[in-house]
Amino acid sequence: MLATAALTPLAYAAGEHGSEAEAQDMVKKAVALVKSAGAEKAYKVFTDHPDGAFKEKDLYVFVYDFDGNCLAQGANAKMVGKNLISMKDVDGNAFIKGMIDTVKASSKGWYGPYKFNNPATQSYELKRSYCERGAGDSMICVGTYFTK
Repeated sequence: MLATAALTPLAYAAGEHGSEAEAQDMVKKAVALVKSAGAEKAYKVFTDHPDGAFKEKDLYVFVYDFDGNCLAQGANAKMVGKNLISMKDVDGNAFIKGMIDTVKASSKGWYGPYKFNNPATQSYELKRSYCERGAGDSMICVGTYFTK
């Protein structure tokens, strides 16, 4: 499965990329929400964005358990409930598995680069994702495109 299946177009103007610092901040806020509200309520917020929550520029939260099951997905709710452990980018990198391995090894960190379809440009661009351990055996991540 290619990465294009994971996203539907997001409404943002080309060039409105979130920064790495903004991605890390969003992950930290997402982890805090899981701790305060519980995983189920937080995952619904990450996926549905009530009042614009957890959706800024091209940044959004996605959550996977360590088996590769999508628990929340801020860009495409249709991915929730699917196992995407073997999803690969156009170069054959199993990036979901790579993110899981990163979090298993050190509880948090950056994974990438990997190539992902940018809905603003309709082309594959390099992306990195910052992830932290979430509830139980899960990870909470936000990805950023490399700016030119």
